[in-house]
Amino acid sequence: MSGEGDGYDVVVVGSGYGGSVAACRLSMAGLKVCLVEKGRRWEARDFPTDSFQMLSACRFEKKNLGVSFGPKDALFQISEDRDSVAAVACGLGGGSLVNAGVITPTPVRARRNLKWPKEWERDWEMYEASASAMLRAQSVPTKFPNARIMEDVIGDEFVESTDGPLKLSINFDAEKQSSQLDACLACGNCLSGCPYNAKNSTDKNYIHTAIQKGCAIKTGCQVQYVVENSDSRNRRRWLVFFNEIDNVECDFVVLSAGVFGTTDILFQSELRGLKLSDMLGSGLSCNGNNVAYLAGSAAPLSASGLDRKQFSKVSFQERPGPAISSSYTNSLGFTIQSAVLPAPYVDLLFKGITTYGWPPGYGILYGLIDKVKYILGMKNCQGMILNVMGYDESDGKITFEKDTNKISFQSPQDPLLPRKIKSLQRLSKKLGGILYMSKYRSTSVHLLGGCNASKDPSTGVCNTNGQVFDSNVHDTVHAGLYVCDASLIPCSVGINPCLTIAAASEHVSKHLVQDVLKYKNLNSEKNKNTTLYQTIDSVGSETTDGSQSSSILFTETMSGHIGGMPITAHLKIKINKETSKDELSLLRGSVGGYVVCTAIEKDKLHVIDGKVDMCQVNIKSPYTQCMHYRLLLAASSGSRYILEGRKVLNPFLLGLYVLRESTELHVTLKKVNKNRTEDQELLNLEGLLHISVFEILRTLVSMRGHSKVKFISLLLQSFFRTYILQIPRGVHKGFTTSEIYERTYPSSSLLEIKTEDGFMISCKQWKCSQNPVGAEGKMKLHPVLLINGYATESYWLPTEPNDMVRTLLGQGYETWLLQPRVHHSNSSNSFSIEDIGRYDIPAVFKKIHELNANSGKVHVVAHCAGGLAIHIAIMGGHVSPSQIASLSCTNASMFFKLTALASFKMWLPLLPITMLILGNNKTLPMIGTLKTNFSQRFLRSIARLIPRYERCTCDECEVFSGIFGNAFWHDNITPSMHNWLNKTSLPVLPMAGFPHLRKICNNGFIVDNNGQNSYLIHPERMALPTLYISGGKPILVTPETTFLAHKYMKLHQPNYRHERVVVDGFGHSDLFIGEDSYKKVFPHILSHIELTEKELISSAPSSKERRYHSKQAVDWGNDPYDKAIGGFASWISPLIYVMFLLLLIIFII
Repeated sequence: MSGEGDGYDVVVVGSGYGGSVAACRLSMAGLKVCLVEKGRRWEARDFPTDSFQMLSACRFEKKNLGVSFGPKDALFQISEDRDSVAAVACGLGGGSLVNAGVITPTPVRARRNLKWPKEWERDWEMYEASASAMLRAQSVPTKFPNARIMEDVIGDEFVESTDGPLKLSINFDAEKQSSQLDACLACGNCLSGCPYNAKNSTDKNYIHTAIQKGCAIKTGCQVQYVVENSDSRNRRRWLVFFNEIDNVECDFVVLSAGVFGTTDILFQSELRGLKLSDMLGSGLSCNGNNVAYLAGSAAPLSASGLDRKQFSKVSFQERPGPAISSSYTNSLGFTIQSAVLPAPYVDLLFKGITTYGWPPGYGILYGLIDKVKYILGMKNCQGMILNVMGYDESDGKITFEKDTNKISFQSPQDPLLPRKIKSLQRLSKKLGGILYMSKYRSTSVHLLGGCNASKDPSTGVCNTNGQVFDSNVHDTVHAGLYVCDASLIPCSVGINPCLTIAAASEHVSKHLVQDVLKYKNLNSEKNKNTTLYQTIDSVGSETTDGSQSSSILFTETMSGHIGGMPITAHLKIKINKETSKDELSLLRGSVGGYVVCTAIEKDKLHVIDGKVDMCQVNIKSPYTQCMHYRLLLAASSGSRYILEGRKVLNPFLLGLYVLRESTELHVTLKKVNKNRTEDQELLNLEGLLHISVFEILRTLVSMRGHSKVKFISLLLQSFFRTYILQIPRGVHKGFTTSEIYERTYPSSSLLEIKTEDGFMISCKQWKCSQNPVGAEGKMKLHPVLLINGYATESYWLPTEPNDMVRTLLGQGYETWLLQPRVHHSNSSNSFSIEDIGRYDIPAVFKKIHELNANSGKVHVVAHCAGGLAIHIAIMGGHVSPSQIASLSCTNASMFFKLTALASFKMWLPLLPITMLILGNNKTLPMIGTLKTNFSQRFLRSIARLIPRYERCTCDECEVFSGIFGNAFWHDNITPSMHNWLNKTSLPVLPMAGFPHLRKICNNGFIVDNNGQNSYLIHPERMALPTLYISGGKPILVTPETTFLAHKYMKLHQPNYRHERVVVDGFGHSDLFIGEDSYKKVFPHILSHIELTEKELISSAPSSKERRYHSKQAVDWGNDPYDKAIGGFASWISPLIYVMFLLLLIIFII
């Protein structure tokens, strides 16, 4: 039902004397209405006619023990809680299906109660008259035997409750039979449901009219809770949930589920953030209700129901008649009514099982003996129900147990109970027989209150128009949320309350219709397609909220930590088989359930909108399969969160990681505002959840649905395609970059520079005439030198509007970009990383100082191999630290720690073999359209075969990552960036520097070209402020690189400012070329540079004042970010590579 059409204007929950009235009046106003009923539709032939059917139509619940049995949609719902018992009805028509149908005006005493809303009094008689007319109240045509007996024996202290015959919502006129109603046969079985279609229950009048006006009816749907839609700008305002997953949208909700039902829904909704009055559940009244049974009387009571076979033997006037045909009120205010016991009722329940006998000594044994005598024809047993109503204190309470998710109740005090018992005992003396009194202090079939109508939330839950108070803001209501049933009535009525409930509902419905029409007029654009939808929707359709045959239901329980705090997710997943040709639709579904994270919210975080896609593919990484979860969570505090998680399945090492990847959910938890926008300042946590193998097996065993075999088969097929076949789902294509390249880029100068060893390199210079804000009259900002990684471009990105060069220029910094001998435009067949640090970097420093005589110092930003080179330059004494204002390095330092996979590749003799195959030409064409020789084509082919964590459909990207390993996460870069990087940026790859780079990688720190430690022994040369940045999702270089450097600098240069940052979600080069780099990475670099500028402008403090770190601080802990691609299967990687190397050698030989 989730997402059914465009929803409804109004959803009415419940179909008794409240919901039926609301549905009728709203439908008559031309609104799009859906009435939802927990029970089924009952026809006359469906009502129980014997004791076995009666028991099967009952549900018994002992609330204080949490024990229940019987069908959830049973016609009779009987609840026992300690010393009280209450009975309600469940079905289309609510209590009107099985009550006596007594239509009695509200007594003056009730309307004068201080709790009674004065606003109801203005038109109360009009509302009662309207309800009475709709219910077709008719006078009892004759005095039936039990009524005649009661008239004779009732005491002087009692008077008839009404002037004239009692009025009932029953058709007594045989001449006015219709297709809807037949005439009453006076069988006396009203209280078990009229089997002869003579009762004017609400499904025969209000609901019938509503259906004629277009109201949709949904039976078998129990509403659990309602949630305010946080995205109501383009959708309806409310979500009405039938379970944890299925819901329907609407603009208005009318809760008419009865006292227990409505209160329970509001309690459940409160757990999901709905702010309600503290008075919810208070003010419960049982209408002073008590029940007794008179048995063994010699009087001709004729108060037992007849079956069809007995009609011919008994005349109409001598039959039992309707359930209640006489009513007498005591001067003290309570009322006694004689009632007929229906034939299907098990009378033993009234003879000692749930009662006690009076006079004392007559219990269940007497009842059994009496029943045997009746069966043997030895005794003409006469019995009668005595129903008592009055005015209790209306101080009962309904409470909600969060642990069990169920309500319990405590009945109100009844000061008249002793007087009632005395009156019943006097009656029994006059009639003879045994009086069986209820064992319970309160036995109620007329529950009232719990969501009392009042002027303000301090004394009630709703205002007098039925609108639910919002406790967040004083004197305001939840727009579009109404209560319209017996739970509104704030006090005892003292008589059968059905007309009172219907009249109050007429009052609420009048104001509700006005409110809905006003809202629709204000939102006419949003509801333009309502009329069209009504013609499509099957009017009066009846659906059942059962599990569809094509649906698959299962649960998942995952636990772990988020932000260092324990968290557990208990999820229910429903997969609906769609009719589309896409078979993968069976791997997408909805999610319900809840999340427990007591460090954030003390109560459960309930899922109110959850989606899962078990085969989500991003076109940026078509080889990778993701199992994506997105859950909107609601807390009882009113806060809302978005929990988003992904299980990332990569075709790495032929599925050796499948168990880990399919059981680990990488999650983020963000607090969101009411309109679902993320509030980064409040909460933004990351973590990891696991599902155990045992839990997976339990999930498979408990999985339900006819399509579960196909679902499991499709899921395994997707795994096989991802890990074994490695077939991409889509390709990198269709990206038009011509317009992107034509964007205006700041003009630059290309300077040719001759190094000390005679090699020609180049450098780009961007001059900046812009003065930074507030810089007038101050010293000019120092220039910034950018040093790329190995051969690839990281700073000057024509496709990106916010690359590093543009960002620095925007801040007023003159920018220099070094293109050393490793750059493809200056490449050499014989060079090392040491040559760049020894010759290229000093040369560019010299050039910058020549052109900026007053600059003095230069800020340096270096990445990867560029970071290694700048450290070689400084620690080798080729560049003085006095020339450098600040140093910022990403994924590089004087240390260089690789992931396990990359380290093993470097350890293997693949590079020496590669250099041997290349011969004298140490360059490898990267773009497929360039000419290549046999050796180069062979190496490209080998590179494609080398395993890597993330594969790509772009050939150039595959070759590059085969050589280096993955340098970035595809999800982090734009398609245009990916296209430029592989098709334009790097036409050829200089390979000559790899032998030296291999030595550095194998040692884990910078060494000279001979592999000797010539640099780390000079920490005194690193007298400058530093910033080291690592990616928090390492794919090539681990965060240990910057961790060790940061400790090294704090230990040896404590007088300078040293910072270290690990940016979550980034790998290697995507720290600069990523789509969000300008938001998540660049600010750290700019802040470091700006702080240095301020320090340079201010006077130099003494060494004591400048001491930033103590030596003890470096040993306080290990790196909390020490995580890399690997895991329990990492040990297998070397074995795979050894096997691959052996195959390669055999192939070459």
